Amino acid sequence: MLTTLKTAYTDTRASDLAWALGREPLPALAVLDLQLDEAQVQLRLLGASHQVLLEEEHGSCSETVACMPGSSTPLPLGVAKRLGDWEYEFAAHVETLSRGSFAGRAQELLALVAEHPHGLAGTFPGSPHAFTAMLAQRQPGQVHWRTWHAYPQEGRLVATRTRVGVRAAVVAV
Repeated sequence: MLTTLKTAYTDTRASDLAWALGREPLPALAVLDLQLDEAQVQLRLLGASHQVLLEEEHGSCSETVACMPGSSTPLPLGVAKRLGDWEYEFAAHVETLSRGSFAGRAQELLALVAEHPHGLAGTFPGSPHAFTAMLAQRQPGQVHWRTWHAYPQEGRLVATRTRVGVRAAVVAV
């Protein structure tokens, strides 16, 4: 699903992004509710980037990557945490692209996500290449999502990927 977000483009630099786990749902400009087997996933586009809410029999998870005033947790390159019965893994990568490469990559990503049944993308007013896009999928015992945050004025694209899965049981020998 592709939508035009009706808000000012508020997080205008890739370095403004911060990461947080466990935040309450923030006001969203667009939402996509998904049922992926027994997992309920809500993809949320915020005026300042994204939030994913996951509910399953093993618990819940809330991931926020956004411009969050007062946040002291910058966007990490990688995180691995235990969340109750789950293992949570997060990775982020920042690409710097030329103007022409950026426009092509933006169009490619928006087309991919807009046509995907588990995808949500929103473009911001002022630039067709200013967007946040999200894509979720389910694999046995795991939920994955990827996100892309575009900063055309800097030529930067921030890509994240997250995996939340049931922790493997340790077998004593």
